[in-house]
Amino acid sequence: MEIDLQTKIADLLKFYPDLEDTLLELSPAFAKLRNPILRRTVAKVTSIQQAAKIAGISPSVMVQTLRKAAGLATVDSIETYENNQQEPMPEWFDETKITTRFDASPIINAGESPMQEILRLSKELQEGVIMELTAPFRPEPIIDILKSKGFKAWSNGGKSYFMK
Repeated sequence: MEIDLQTKIADLLKFYPDLEDTLLELSPAFAKLRNPILRRTVAKVTSIQQAAKIAGISPSVMVQTLRKAAGLATVDSIETYENNQQEPMPEWFDETKITTRFDASPIINAGESPMQEILRLSKELQEGVIMELTAPFRPEPIIDILKSKGFKAWSNGGKSYFMK
């Protein structure tokens, strides 16, 4: 199996179960992968590039480290978008338009996945209003899913905002 930026974490650990320790060495953020529910849900849709953003590490360093630990050759160049700067506030954001606030932290800390609840709430969101999502990490998979459904997204600190 090839290991690149688009490799899903669940697939990676299925083919290379020993890489769980390597992930934990890269960041303590990956300790949640030991939870079977998160491993079956979030890890299935999270790519290495997304996981690196969540952990706050360079996606290219993560790929190279995992490839080396798996006994694969490292690659000279990895195409990636790395932006460690904070995103500026978009023009569409207006705090008075927040109608839905959801804190996913208790669900994640209990070892469960909040993804279905977030998707349900997003379906109920009216045009022109904003949903605020609080999480202990930047929820890259949710951001990508909602963007693919036409939502605008912006993250600031521990909060992410979505607008239809």
